[in-house]
Amino acid sequence: MNIKGKTILITGGGSGIGLESAKQFLAEGAKVIITGRNQAKLDAAKKAFPALVVIKSDVDNEADALSLFNTVASLGGIDILYNNAGVGTEALNLGNANDQILKNAIYEMNVNYFGVIRLNTLFINMLKSRKESAIINTTSILSMIPALEEPTYSATKTALSFYTQILRKDLEILKSSVKVFELLPPLVATEMTAKRNDKKITPEQLVNALISGIKKDRFTIRVGDTKLLYFINRFFPKLAFDLVNPKKIYARLSY
Repeated sequence: MNIKGKTILITGGGSGIGLESAKQFLAEGAKVIITGRNQAKLDAAKKAFPALVVIKSDVDNEADALSLFNTVASLGGIDILYNNAGVGTEALNLGNANDQILKNAIYEMNVNYFGVIRLNTLFINMLKSRKESAIINTTSILSMIPALEEPTYSATKTALSFYTQILRKDLEILKSSVKVFELLPPLVATEMTAKRNDKKITPEQLVNALISGIKKDRFTIRVGDTKLLYFINRFFPKLAFDLVNPKKIYARLSY
């Protein structure tokens, strides 16, 4: 897929992976629109990269999503929708009676899963009208193997991975030109993972791999340890689970 000259909308674009994506897509000659909930982060991104179009919007909010669509349409529309926004919550032991467990699950599912479907549904006809267009969904290494510290996050990413595969197949059946990419990162050094001391890759490394995959029409883009874990899990699922959940993390869980 050719990136130059395309217009891309990146959710969660004010920092971390989203901001790095905006930077690299601009360098590839794309026009970039970013959204996020934090106006200060959006303002800082705009200052750093004046070519960006920034729109404050929360993917968890139906009214925000509709307003975002109308604004983007008024700007001429997009060729690529990159569903990057995601949230994670505090680790809680699911075996305990804790009302926060359900609240966390609802919040994460609303943002990480339903928020993606909401935007895809709004923008799909716009994307189908373009000669070459794409949807990018960010899942996770945890869509293959769940993490004890991130049970509901793992579940949302697994749901999103299955949804992404079916969306791709549905569009193929409809003979649509919309391409559907799934990005599976390992642990990435962002604000969300700042307290983790585990092995991480940089957002720059991740986005380099994403752009390379898009250019080659590689629809499932596994990066770093995600590639190795994919093969281990096929033949040695218990080993794969233990690699994601080493004994040292047990003490960190909230019992």
